[in-house]
Formats: sequence, structure tokens, C-alpha cells
Amino acid sequence: MTDSTIRTYSRESETEAETSTEAEETERCPECGGRVVSDAEHAETVCEDCGLVVEEDEIDRGPEWRAFDAAEKDEKSRVGAPTTNMMHDQGLSTNIGWQDKDAYGNSLSSRQRQKMQRLRTWNERFRTRDSKERNLKQALGEIDRMASAIGLPENVRETASVIYRRALEEDLLPGRSIEGVATASLYAAARQAGTPRSLDEISAVSRVEKMELTRTYRYIIRELGLEVQPADPEQYVPRFASGLDLSEETERMARELLDAAREEGVHSGKSPVGLAAASVYAAALLTNEKVTQNEVSEVANISEVTIRNRYKELLEASDTATPA
Repeated sequence: MTDSTIRTYSRESETEAETSTEAEETERCPECGGRVVSDAEHAETVCEDCGLVVEEDEIDRGPEWRAFDAAEKDEKSRVGAPTTNMMHDQGLSTNIGWQDKDAYGNSLSSRQRQKMQRLRTWNERFRTRDSKERNLKQALGEIDRMASAIGLPENVRETASVIYRRALEEDLLPGRSIEGVATASLYAAARQAGTPRSLDEISAVSRVEKMELTRTYRYIIRELGLEVQPADPEQYVPRFASGLDLSEETERMARELLDAAREEGVHSGKSPVGLAAASVYAAALLTNEKVTQNEVSEVANISEVTIRNRYKELLEASDTATPA
């Protein structure tokens, strides 16, 4: 064995040692030196000892299906984005991009741009070939717009799209506007998902009046047989507390006030939004955090009079529920 061969082997061993050392460092927690594991369900890498989140929002590059043999794998494999009810064609059709550039990033000539514009026009016409698809396209676009405006997650949009599709299939739209049924579907989906929004918040971003929204919502619920539980005031508390930048102690106190009010029957016949806003205001005062009624009313989108009335009732219920 020559000296050059020995030197080559030594370099390779040094490189392997450095690689293994880097791998060991990445597998150790930077805070406590504990072992880190990958949590595929939450897309995070966390430390087993101290719970530190080392990485978050990891990308799952594998398929969402499972295969147990080669034949099943070949049968299930596919390309493209998954189907979704949030698009009128469920995302199965093609779409021509708006950039007037070729595959190499070069700008197209004026003649080619005109040609691409004609192709886009015809592509849009072919994607919505009948009135039903045009109806779906307009309604699902409205649902996505309103959900983005009031910060509703994707699962709520998906549920609202399914509700609207059911209403369209069961012929519930004649005599009602597309915007009205779309808004009612979004409101029902938010209630079902446990992330409710008040009627005032929904109607503020909608193109229909509040009266039409409530009437259409009751009609959709009744005809489709949807099971929607009454909104719980506690579901509004985290959002209001976050909007006012209040502490976890205040949020916990607000929940305790609502629990005491429920035991005394104060919830009956009261708006859940008003109760939640009043509980947050009362809890902020009890924990010595500076919050005004005006600030709470702006976050909750209700009047200060409602907050004052519910605030007194919550404190009375809390005093009654507290043993002497």
C-alpha cells in the first residue's frame, strides 16, 4: 500500500467522522443535549427531555396514502395537487398561468401574448361549461374571499364548500341569492368547526344584509338537516383575549366566570358574543389589566351597553356561585 493510498483513506475517514459528528449534533437538543425526535402528526422536531421545538412546519414529502405491495403502489401513484371541494372543478382541470413568459423565463412577443390571452379566455369558458359550474365558481370564490377576510382556517372553507354543494344538488337556491347561500354555508361551517364568528362579523364581509343571512341560514339548516350546536361563549374568549393582548391568567379567569354563569343559568337567552366579551372585560379588571369597554367593544364588535349589562350579571353570578 502506497503513501498516497494511506493519505486518501485517512481523508475519507476524517470526512466520515465529521459527517457522523454533525449528524449526532443535529440529533441532539441545542438546549439540554437530549435526544430529538420527529413528530409527523404536528410536522415538528422536538426534544424528548425538555420539549423544545427544534424545527416546525416540516414538509411531508411522502404520499397521503399507504401501499402494501408494488402493484398497489403503482395503482395509487399519481401526480398533481390533491382534489379539493373549494374549487368548482375540484382542482382537476388545467389552468394557464398569467405570466407572459416561456419555459426559460423569457418574455413572449406581442403576437404570442395575444395568442396566450385567447387561450386563457377559451380555457375559462371550457372550465365552466354550464350554469351549475358557473354558479359553483362564483359561490366558492365568495366563500374563499369572506373566509380570508375574517381569518377562518382551510377546514372551515372546505366544509362550507361541501354545504353549498349539497344545497345546490338539492335545489335549494331558487328564490335565493348565490351570495346569501354562500354566506349562510360559511356561517354554519364555522359553527360546526368550533371557530364561530358572530352574525355581525359575517355580514360585515358579506354582500347580503344581516336579515337575509339569518333567514337563509335557518332555511339551509332545516332543509339539509345540519346538526349545529348553540355557540359556546368560551369559544370566543381566546380570540378576544388575543386581540386585546391579555395574559393567560385573564383568559382562565374569563372561563371561570362563564362556568359560574352557566351554573346560575345566566347563559339562557343571552348572546354568546356579549357574554364572552363581558367575561374578558371582567377578568381583565379582576387581574388588574388595563382594558377599557371601548377596546373590548371594538374587538368583539358589540356595543358598550351590552358589555356593561352582561358584566354586572357575570359578577353577580360569580358572587352567588362562590361559597361564603
